[in-house]
Amino acid sequence: MYSDSPQREDLRSSSDSDEELPVFDFLQPRPSTDVASQKAQKKPEVNNFNGKAAAFSSSVLGKGGSADVMMISSDSDDDVAYVPLAQRLKLRQDSAVLTERNQKGSSESEHLLTLHKERRSTPEEADDLPLRHLSASETGDASPTRTKATKRSAEEIRASREEAVRRRQARERQQQDREALKQEQERQKAERRALVEAAKALRPEECIRHMVVAVDPALLQLEGGGTLLASVQALGCSCAIEKQPLPRSVTWARQAPSAQQNDAARAPEPHVVMQMTVEDFVTLIHNYIQEERHSGPACSPTLTSWVREQQRRHPDKRLSLAVVELESYFRARKSQSQKRLRAAVAGEEAGGGKEKKKRRTGHAEKLPEVSRVEVEEAVVHLQLHTGVSVRFLSTWKEFSDHITMTTKAVAEAPFKRAREQTGFSFYLESEWAGGQRVDKAGKGLLQAWKRQIQQFNRVSSDVAGAILAAYPSPQLLKKAYSQCRTENEKLSLLSDLLIRRGEGVTSTTRRVGPELSKRLFLLMHSRDPEQNLDASL
Repeated sequence: MYSDSPQREDLRSSSDSDEELPVFDFLQPRPSTDVASQKAQKKPEVNNFNGKAAAFSSSVLGKGGSADVMMISSDSDDDVAYVPLAQRLKLRQDSAVLTERNQKGSSESEHLLTLHKERRSTPEEADDLPLRHLSASETGDASPTRTKATKRSAEEIRASREEAVRRRQARERQQQDREALKQEQERQKAERRALVEAAKALRPEECIRHMVVAVDPALLQLEGGGTLLASVQALGCSCAIEKQPLPRSVTWARQAPSAQQNDAARAPEPHVVMQMTVEDFVTLIHNYIQEERHSGPACSPTLTSWVREQQRRHPDKRLSLAVVELESYFRARKSQSQKRLRAAVAGEEAGGGKEKKKRRTGHAEKLPEVSRVEVEEAVVHLQLHTGVSVRFLSTWKEFSDHITMTTKAVAEAPFKRAREQTGFSFYLESEWAGGQRVDKAGKGLLQAWKRQIQQFNRVSSDVAGAILAAYPSPQLLKKAYSQCRTENEKLSLLSDLLIRRGEGVTSTTRRVGPELSKRLFLLMHSRDPEQNLDASL
């Protein structure tokens, strides 16, 4: 009910001024027996979680906070908002619950604060703390449980530190193992790459680029030195001008694929080509002829003795000689002999003419006279006793070509040797290695049967052809064996077959013989796969 309602105005006008309205019992002020309300009166401002609700509660309770219920009377002239009863009761319960929670929180915070103050100590007390523990341990007042806990914690710390050290060492070892494994893999990969590059460098189209031709400087000072250098450079290989152990010689070295201008990576080849002048060669030949024919003392070196001395000094070298323009020497000797013959016949004895001839042919006359036969004899003797060959070249261009061809041969030699290294101890021809092809029509069966017969030792194509002419297939031979009555007839069935060699007047004949006949019989009838046909003879 509101004080300014129309019903109340009517009631005022109709009633007397001295008459009072009836007052209900629940509207009378009485002391609150609710514990929650008492706590709310003591501390009404502890938790203001809602500003509007707190203000509203204070306005309801009044400034003093003593009244629990607002009295409403008819004489009240104050404009106070009316609060329903249900809302007031709800506000009172909420206030009681909040107050109880705040009291619990405050009690817990006070308890924690008290514990914190007890644990805190002054610096002097902290300094005395080890002494207290020591005295307690000495007097035996300390608790055994606390002592055991302290020892166990120290042991755990030590164990944890040791475990950490072990783990760190294990990680370091694993890291080292991984690095070592990585280095090993890289090394193996580098080795495989080097092997692949080395195998590639041996191919005919690649090997020439890895060759190094070393030329003695004395050889370049001769007439054909420039031509030789140009030919080697045009070949595509490297050229080095180096002092050689043998004068006027050419040597070769193979360079590793990964090396770039590195002398340590060169693999020297044993081949050496030495250019001999005509004067030295003719002198050595003349000494050999004098020693062999006239049995003179071996005071002067011969061609064979000189080569042996070089081989003794350089045992790891494979020497070969090249002589340039030896034909010019023979032509000069021939022209001189012809001129002397004509002069002797014509009787020319003029002094001026003799001096002119001596000036022109003075160089040839200084050399000893040897013939072609004597040169060939000395060369054959050299090859038989030392294994050194001699190459005679007419011009310096031929000498340059000879060096070029030798360079190619030395470069391709490892590849050719590796190609010839097969798994068979005998040589297989191309037609044998490929087998005999037989088509569906049966073409090729005759040749297959012939090859089967030729698999025996000491059986030529003529012998196989003779057997093939009598028995063109294994089935026919087997049928012939079945028609024989005794074992000896079977063994000697093929003995009388004639083998013809050659044609015409020079042709010869012979028989197959009992040996091959027996081997063929064992081939066709033996049931032992391990039987040796040659051992059963």
